[in-house]
Amino acid sequence: MSPQQRAAGPRRPRARMSGVLTLIFALSGGVVVGNLYWAQPLLDGIGAGLSVPPSFAGLIITGVQVGYALGALLIVPLGDTLQRHRLIPAVMAVSVLALLATAAAPSYAVLVLAMLVVGLSSVTGQLLTPLAADLARPENRGRTIGTVASGLLFGILIARVVSGFVADLAGWRSVFVFAAVLNLVFALLLARSIPRMPATTSAGYGALLRSVFAAVRESAGLRVLMLLGACVMAVFTMFWTGLTFLLSSAPYGFSVTQIGLVSLLGVAGAVAAQNVGRLSDRGWALPAIGAGLALTLLSMVAAALAGGSLAVVFAAAAVSSVGIQSVLVLVQTSVMAIDPKARSRLNTALIVGNFIGGAVGSTLTAILWDAVGWPLTSGAAGAVALLGLIVWAAWKRRVPVGAH
Repeated sequence: MSPQQRAAGPRRPRARMSGVLTLIFALSGGVVVGNLYWAQPLLDGIGAGLSVPPSFAGLIITGVQVGYALGALLIVPLGDTLQRHRLIPAVMAVSVLALLATAAAPSYAVLVLAMLVVGLSSVTGQLLTPLAADLARPENRGRTIGTVASGLLFGILIARVVSGFVADLAGWRSVFVFAAVLNLVFALLLARSIPRMPATTSAGYGALLRSVFAAVRESAGLRVLMLLGACVMAVFTMFWTGLTFLLSSAPYGFSVTQIGLVSLLGVAGAVAAQNVGRLSDRGWALPAIGAGLALTLLSMVAAALAGGSLAVVFAAAAVSSVGIQSVLVLVQTSVMAIDPKARSRLNTALIVGNFIGGAVGSTLTAILWDAVGWPLTSGAAGAVALLGLIVWAAWKRRVPVGAH
């Protein structure tokens, strides 16, 4: 041992990602990302309760998506410079307060503002994912990211189901109280579970944010991955927001519980996400992304041509979930490989792009639904999926994954 090593004392062993910690990360991320989706099956009830039309109620989803994008930009980069065992529970505490404010909102304007803060603070999953990548062994990194991502996806699905069930029992406001309690429980669990990890940079906050934009400017691979992520997130929000409007309107008249149960069709996508990370570990991310985009496009075409057949629409929901979630996991795994020392900042760029795409998608749905209804709304989602496939095909010929 050198004199410098003796002076510094014994080196702490590097923390590793255990199975239990992976499960905690997946469950916690699922609880927090669910904050973005509690409101989705409730749009009709919220609109009626606050006396606003469906198009205005749809903008609640836009508000939470915009908040999430801001949180990804302003908070997630701090994962590279602050102690995450403190940062993550603190951010979740803000979510708890924002959810309680949403439950108590006396007006539409206050609710939208509270949901904006819910989105802003619901970025824990995007702090946990780079941390999981840091803790995972290189040969298992894709599988670990896929497992954590599947927890986030299950959270989205379960949030929709539980949201409808609780709303039918006790009203839509009770859903957000329930969500606040869940967030508090997992904030306390993470405070006890997250290992201490050294920061990967000592840059100041301004330099940290500038480095995000520098990475986007300098990495062609990152720019393409961001565009692909934005496309599939737009498709995701267009399809599911439109489906909520479709099922709650005549002639179907589904209750919020029934709409929530329909969301379980997305379980196929969550299961796919859990396993698709292994394709990245084997070097097959690029062709698998193309396959996922093609599957998404075909499912949107089927949904647009379904006529009055809910069976076809539901089948399209299941198939599109596999395509969309596979692409999202593979894109995120590819981004994590670009620069291991800047994973939180790279993830920031990706997630901001994703949720700008999501916000654009929900806004388009709010506009298109009143004007043209379901067929052209899902057809427009298919056009976005086609754009993603065209971008992927051009990238496949010119820009390898991780190229700078």
